Amino acid sequence: MKTKIVVASHNQGKVKEIKNLLRPFKFEIYAASDFDIKEPKETGKTFIDNSIIKARAVAKKTNFIALADDSGLCVNLLKGKPGIHSARWAGKYKDFDLAMRKIEKQLSKIPSNSKERYRAHFCCALTLCYPTGKIISFQGKIFGYLQFPPKGLNGFGYDPIFIPDGYKKTFGEMNFSFKEKISHRQVAFNKLKKYLIKL
Repeated sequence: MKTKIVVASHNQGKVKEIKNLLRPFKFEIYAASDFDIKEPKETGKTFIDNSIIKARAVAKKTNFIALADDSGLCVNLLKGKPGIHSARWAGKYKDFDLAMRKIEKQLSKIPSNSKERYRAHFCCALTLCYPTGKIISFQGKIFGYLQFPPKGLNGFGYDPIFIPDGYKKTFGEMNFSFKEKISHRQVAFNKLKKYLIKL
């Protein structure tokens, strides 16, 4: 009998990435939307806090193991913003074009040399929550810089403005499977992997 895992997210881009990461483990994978579960209020102060809130809510509702992701873009000159509020900057309708313009506008008001102005990193926290209440969390980061205007139609969220260190293309321009291999989500997942093998 396959172990059932519910991806505790309503973001279809994230669900797709996480399902792909889980594929080698042959789990029976569902999304929170399959159970018509409403998103809980993310009241945490860190990415890990919010991933725990989401995983715990889904594990409690389904009585299955839940895997939650909380991730976002942290811009150095904006003191880490949008950070845990990355989705909120996109507004009610998840308009990330609006969110990216907001970042560009705020950065344009801050005097700084061009190299430092655009430094940023993506952060991802993954939390596995068992129906028993047991919780395991890991965090991954990838550093790079921002570029405007946005480029690329692949990926989702802020991918079209983020170029990871050592590369010349934005996440939005990269092939999806390649981006997955180097992303902040992959870094966090690599840390979680040894626990998943035991399931």
